[in-house]
Amino acid sequence: MVNRKVMGQIFSHLLLIFFSALFALPLFWLISTSLKPNSEIFIFPPRWIPSQPFWGHYRTAIEFIPFFRYLFNTLYICALSVVGSVVSCSLVAYGFSRIEWPERDALFMVLIATMMIPFAVTMIPLFIIFNRLRWINTFRPLIVPTYFAPAFYVFLLRQFFMTIPFELSDAARIDGASEFYIYRRIILPLAKPALAVVALFQFIGSWNDFLGPLIYLRSTEKYTLALGLQQFRSALLTEWGGLMAASTLVTLPIIVLFFFTQRTFIQGISLTGLKG
Repeated sequence: MVNRKVMGQIFSHLLLIFFSALFALPLFWLISTSLKPNSEIFIFPPRWIPSQPFWGHYRTAIEFIPFFRYLFNTLYICALSVVGSVVSCSLVAYGFSRIEWPERDALFMVLIATMMIPFAVTMIPLFIIFNRLRWINTFRPLIVPTYFAPAFYVFLLRQFFMTIPFELSDAARIDGASEFYIYRRIILPLAKPALAVVALFQFIGSWNDFLGPLIYLRSTEKYTLALGLQQFRSALLTEWGGLMAASTLVTLPIIVLFFFTQRTFIQGISLTGLKG
């Protein structure tokens, strides 16, 4: 019985290692190609490890586009979007989870139903609205919507807030605390793992967003990194070495961020009910 259990654990670990290596293969190929000279990128059979690391593509990636300008634009959008999502969604989730009011659950179901509406359906109406507001070619269409409580994050935070004992809120109300005081001084400190998940999801979403900047931004000086990568491609030529190097530079911050926040992230996922 013990041997069967040990063999099962060994098999499970081998299976996990296999699939981990399989999913890491594209990232390895991306980094490997970024370090290859142009003569080795398209050779056949392909060479997995460059004969000698060539760092010139990273210089090309930084000089071919205004990389640091695009990096600043991306971080600016990400930072304000994270603040908007965390603040607005936590407030709305508190109202749906900790305060009793008529038709609360029915309205929450309507909010959840909006998650089924694809972006393609709302893309043109949103563009018309932002155009009339004269927000086209500004960062506002990419930032302001996050201050109106995206439904998925509201659902995630509501699930977590429901697990916090209601006795804490009741005791605070008896002592004369307002709802905002309870939200700010009791609920938010206990909800740090869930708030971290929302912040991480929003940061990654804004960092990787391509369609939004493509629709709303016209001036190249306002481009984000996701749009900047597209400039390595043209109808006549694609700078593959520079593109791979730039893609590596864009991808690595997300990997590093997840590496340092994975414990909080996994804890928040498990506590909000998204983990089966």
